[in-house]
Amino acid sequence: MSHSLIASTMFALMMLLMMTGQRVFAAIGAVAAVAALALWGTGGADIPFTAAMKLMNWYPLLTLPMFIFMGYILSESRIADDLYQMFHVWMGPIHGGLAIGTIGLMVLVSAMNGLSVAGMAIGATIALPELLRRGYDKRMVTGVVQAGSSLGILVPPSVVLVLYAMIARQPVGQLWLAGIVPGLIMAALFILYIAVRCRLQPELGPVLPKEERQVSSAEKLRLLRAGLLPVGIFAVMMVPFVNGWTSLVESSALGALAAMVAAILKGRMNKTVFENSLRNTLGISCMFMWIILAALGFGAVFDGLGAVKAIDNLFTEQLGLSPWVILILMQLSFLVMGTFLDDTAMLVIVAPLYVPLVQALGFDLIWYGVLYTITTQIAYMTPPFGYNLFLMRAMAPPDISLRDIYSSILPFVLVMVLALTIIMIFPQLALWLPNYVYNP
Repeated sequence: MSHSLIASTMFALMMLLMMTGQRVFAAIGAVAAVAALALWGTGGADIPFTAAMKLMNWYPLLTLPMFIFMGYILSESRIADDLYQMFHVWMGPIHGGLAIGTIGLMVLVSAMNGLSVAGMAIGATIALPELLRRGYDKRMVTGVVQAGSSLGILVPPSVVLVLYAMIARQPVGQLWLAGIVPGLIMAALFILYIAVRCRLQPELGPVLPKEERQVSSAEKLRLLRAGLLPVGIFAVMMVPFVNGWTSLVESSALGALAAMVAAILKGRMNKTVFENSLRNTLGISCMFMWIILAALGFGAVFDGLGAVKAIDNLFTEQLGLSPWVILILMQLSFLVMGTFLDDTAMLVIVAPLYVPLVQALGFDLIWYGVLYTITTQIAYMTPPFGYNLFLMRAMAPPDISLRDIYSSILPFVLVMVLALTIIMIFPQLALWLPNYVYNP
């Protein structure tokens, strides 16, 4: 068999195992192990060993459990509730104000926990019932919660960008900084859409009743202080890092420590909160480590077969496609895979193929990491089988149907496509901040 045929067979077997419902790391690792032993005999056993050593020696990986723990402490101690109460009072007097506040909530939640699922859970349990009770259109608010949760893997500390950094061998700090401006641009576009839509159709987002708007200035300031606590935690974590006073790992430890101190000072730290946070952190961290280990092994086999060079030759030499056409086709493939895979699975499946190919085509891998995160979130929310659509259905009240969820997300998907297009046309929007910090 030719190397190209072996690589194609490996990819097909991996996809087949995925479709049977096997765990991501098991499907990828099994195919890599069988292929390595079949190709190189007992010497193939060195591949998983080398991958494990590479994983254990990757110092920035220590940030992963730190940030996950920080997010769970803030979530379990209900500090996110204070955030929503702040937006409720400050944004309530304008049409669509609570929906706009929900986007603001999601941005800050993303800075607390780099997982989009966490943002979805907080939005669906805190914001969605309140918005529906206030008379907001159910399709509008369902789309708002789903769109806002998409910011979770773009705004730092993004866990998915940590995985991308490991697989693509890129600095985590630069990737996080690259995600800040695109994440804020996307949030601003969401807010602009909500404001314009609710201005044209006021019934979609009614203002807060007058009696609820009559809050004293002292109370507003109190809520502002309570709501901005997560911003302070984020500043404690990121300001020393951006200024070069701490390393990335040290900043992650500062963030976790600041979250614990905040929960203690607010009187919300107890055994249950601490234990739940530790258990969830351990479970998610171990899951990601197994996935990275499997992906490194799979990528090593692919590199050994020269599959990336074969694909590069197919696209550029045999088909004569330009680098930009190839890049767009790669992004479209994410939209297809997103109908049945989550962002982590997509990353570890295509990274051995796409990352070296992107580099060979002359594109910046930091910039491409931002494109990847945006595209996978679009795939998550694209009917008929978007991952987030069914997650939303599981969390939404019974009176919100799957049809409502499908129709609610389409305008926000178009907004995200616009944001993706802007970042593709103007790469410096993503690259300016990391270049400023790392190459002043």
